[in-house]
Amino acid sequence: VFWNAYGMADSETGRKMKRDDIFRIASQSKAITATAVMMLWEEGLFRLDDPVSKFIPEFRNPQVLKTFRYSDTTWTGEPAHREITIRHLLTHTSGLGYGMIDGDERMKMLYQKAGVTDLFTTENITIEESVKRLAKLPLHHHPGEGRTYSEGLDVLGYFIEVVSGIPFDEFLRARIFDPLGMVDTWFYLPDQKAGRLVPVQHAVNGKWKRFPVTFYDPDYPVKGARTFFSGGAGLSSTAKDYATFLQMYLNGGEYNGVRILSRTTVDLVLTNHIGELWDLPGEPMRDFGLAFEILTPEGQATGGMGTAGTFNWGGYFNTQYFADPSEQIIGIIFKQTQGISEDSNRKFRQLVFQSLDD
Repeated sequence: VFWNAYGMADSETGRKMKRDDIFRIASQSKAITATAVMMLWEEGLFRLDDPVSKFIPEFRNPQVLKTFRYSDTTWTGEPAHREITIRHLLTHTSGLGYGMIDGDERMKMLYQKAGVTDLFTTENITIEESVKRLAKLPLHHHPGEGRTYSEGLDVLGYFIEVVSGIPFDEFLRARIFDPLGMVDTWFYLPDQKAGRLVPVQHAVNGKWKRFPVTFYDPDYPVKGARTFFSGGAGLSSTAKDYATFLQMYLNGGEYNGVRILSRTTVDLVLTNHIGELWDLPGEPMRDFGLAFEILTPEGQATGGMGTAGTFNWGGYFNTQYFADPSEQIIGIIFKQTQGISEDSNRKFRQLVFQSLDD
């Protein structure tokens, strides 16, 4: 195992990065939430193609956005061709949007007006409250007929509470984190771990400075109400913890004698579930499973990305991972930055694979 820390955790104080530092993993939370969903699926509590309205009635009779007035955000919709299913939520094909980071300005305005909480917060709100507000809003497109990155995994966090009868954070702790020994993965860090959280930084006049409060407070893992458990973006973790989680997948659902998912369920998770909805013309490089991006044979042929079947994703603060089942390799690179454009993830991945020496 090559496991090292480089650079500064906090340039303003001169604190150096350490191997056990804790990072906001943001959208890397999605794979963990999806795993929890599939654990309940294995118990026979629902089918992947069940409508989510069966469990959260507020989602009945969804509407697709048809007209929108910018002056007052009034809108009209048309009835969706079908209900939103659990599978749609896992694969970002539900038509739901993503509020402040949505690519459609109309959706940003509607989500903000409705009081939907995106990503993370220090405010006193629960996922139940936010999800029920979200359920009243129009969709980008008909469920199953497009792919739009969305808050679907936040909906599924509340869905897990409904189906299991257990608060979402407690479910993850009891069923995934404690059994796997992921002792540093939390929505909100215990006081004794707070000092290991790496600050979010951005470049100001050529120097790294702490990122300010914008539509969110970067200190959300260690302050505030601590009531919003975002299944899509809320967790913080360490490189070691997340490597443990990924190794469980490479082991076919088991780690150190603890089985989280069956081998057949892992195969299902790592199967393409969206057809060609994600393909660019002439570039079928990637498929999408149940919350994982999956490399295709065409993607493998581009070079440096791994073997077909390699799965990956990343997070809002520049954290990335990949896992190659054929080569049995996991790669994790964690940073905590905003406002920069760089290519370290691609370079890291390419350098890992070129270093193989059998």
